[in-house]
Parts: sequence; structure tokens; C-alpha cells
Amino acid sequence: MDSMDFFATAAKGTEPALRDELRELKFRRVRADRGGVHFSGTMRDGARACLESRIAVRILARVVEGHAPDAETLYELARTVDWGAWISPKHTLAVSAVARDSGLTHTQFIAQKTKDAIVDRIRDERGARPDVDLADADVRVFVHLSKDHAALWLDLAGESLHLRGYRTKIGEAPLKETLAAAILRYSGWDRRAPLLDPMCGAGTIAIEAWLWAHDVAPGLARRRFGFERWASHDEALVRAVAELREAATARVRPQGSESPRVLGSDIDAKAIEAARANARSTSAHIDFRTLPLSAAQPFSTPGFVVTNPPYDERLAADDEFYRDMAEALRAFHGHEVAILSGTPAIEQAMRVRWTTAKQLWNGNIECRLLRYSIR
Repeated sequence: MDSMDFFATAAKGTEPALRDELRELKFRRVRADRGGVHFSGTMRDGARACLESRIAVRILARVVEGHAPDAETLYELARTVDWGAWISPKHTLAVSAVARDSGLTHTQFIAQKTKDAIVDRIRDERGARPDVDLADADVRVFVHLSKDHAALWLDLAGESLHLRGYRTKIGEAPLKETLAAAILRYSGWDRRAPLLDPMCGAGTIAIEAWLWAHDVAPGLARRRFGFERWASHDEALVRAVAELREAATARVRPQGSESPRVLGSDIDAKAIEAARANARSTSAHIDFRTLPLSAAQPFSTPGFVVTNPPYDERLAADDEFYRDMAEALRAFHGHEVAILSGTPAIEQAMRVRWTTAKQLWNGNIECRLLRYSIR
């Protein structure tokens, strides 16, 4: 398999966590950048990233790049690619684009022009063209245009990688699995100490913690990835993906005496029902309980509290709630506490100095991950 350049996209603020993860996974030429992390490898490596990365949102493979100050230049650049290597007239196609500081600014027009180049080349070579399917395309192409420099990428993931396949129930304001995984890494949790999420909602942080501690590859529950629908998905790659899945399955650590204790609690009984259902779909051994935050108890040994409390208009909370929350969390003596804070009121209520504060985005909400050592 030939070497390719990949870009793993990430939620804003999680790029360093993704960089560290990909280095731990032994990918080559790993380099963090705005919006994600670059790495190099073969198509097998791209498939492995889809299977094993907990933090990446998508895995993109670059197919061409060049100067594209206008529509015709972009069209000609896209036509230079042998798209028949991935797309046949029987496949469906979708193209999306982003642009900044360039002569071309309308992203729908950029995507349309690129799509025209792709289908025109395939039609000229094969006598027929693929159809467009924006909702469920076999092949997704992404155009990144910055300062008149265009890069065209193939999306290996298909659906976003936060869709692990285990979340059968969704809470009122769900935290994406990829962001939960990044929060856990930033929290400093060592995958051995006990961990509690006392405002767990549908259980995403606790489940991601359990899966990470037991080395369950996040893509194992996915039926297939986007690249498995490409024309280039031949028998060799089928075997390679099967081998990757077998190796990932063999690495899973069963629940045992060495497993960390992972707990989740919430005052909302329906949220706990959802969390239990989600945990069952992964075979995760997590103790979920319906409890008010004031009833949450510290572990008998030093542990971690990692949580995403309510904030913004979706889950309204007032200053009194944050004062009560802070009082409860300050009682976790000897513990490390990590709070995804979407409002300054949380930091003000804690009344103790954080050890680190990391800027993150939960969707379009600017947040800070506040870490405290409670003494």
C-alpha cells in the first residue's frame, strides 16, 4: 500500500490531546494543526485510525492540493485526480467545503465546482457519472481552501467517529463521545484510579472512561466505515481491516480485580435509565445511581471526579445550583476534580484556585476544562 498524508479532524481545543493519542498509537509524522492532527501512513494506517482513535472526529486522506484562486483553476485541479480509483458510476458522491481568506468564498459553489470536475472526469472515462447523495454518500470529498490554496481530501470515516454505535439512548444535552474522551485525557486520569461523574446524564463520560480503561477500540461497534464503501476496497483491504479488528478485539481487557471502579450518578432517573441502557450495549460494568449531587461520596482512596454540569440555555442552572455544586465537589478531599465549564459562574462558585484551565468547545459553546486538586 502506498504512503498517504492523513488529517484527523478534532473538536476545537482537543488537538493536543489527539496528537498525544496518535503518538501513543504509534502513527508516523504526527503533527498538531488548527482543527486536527496530520499523520502519514498507508491506507491500512488510515483504517486503523478510524478504528482506534477515541478523539478524532474524522480521518481524511489528501488526494491533491494546489493553487486555486478562481473557479476554473479549482475545477482543473480536481480533474487531475484519477477519481476512478475510488468512485465508479455505481457509487454515490457528496462534496463539502470550507474556505477562508480566498478569492472563492461561497462554500456551496466551491463544492459544486469540485463535484462537477469529479463527475465530468468519471463520465469521460466510463461513459456514465455517479449520482450525488448528500445524506448517505458512498464517497465523501472535502475541500479545504485557505489563502487560495486548495486541498482535496477523501473522508475515510463516512459518519462522524463520535458515533460509536453504543449510545442507544440520548440525554437532553448530549456530550459527544470524542469530546468526552479528550476531557478524560486532559483530566489526568490514569485509567487505574476510581472515577465518578456525579452529573452523568446519559453516561457518556463514564462509559468512555470504562472503554478506555479496558482498551476497547472505539470503532469496534461500528458496522463499517466510509472507506469500506469505496471502489478501491478490494480483498487485500478487506483482509487488512479484518486483521485490525481481530487484533483490537484480542487487546480488550476483561473486567477484573485490576479494573478501576467507574461510577455515574444523576438526579434525573430517566437519564440514569438511559445511561444504564448505553452501558449494557457495551458490556461496561458501571454503577449508575439516581442521586442528588449532595449525596455523592468521595472514594475511600484518592480518585477522580470528571463531569459536565448543566450550563447555557439547553440546561439552565442558576447561581444557587453552582454554589451547591461547588460545596459538594470541595468535599472530595484527596481527589482530582475536572469540570467542563460553560459559564464563569462555575469557576466563581468553586472559590478555590484551579491547577489547570484548558479552553475547549462543546459544539459552538466556548468552555474551559477546570482541574482542581481538592485538599
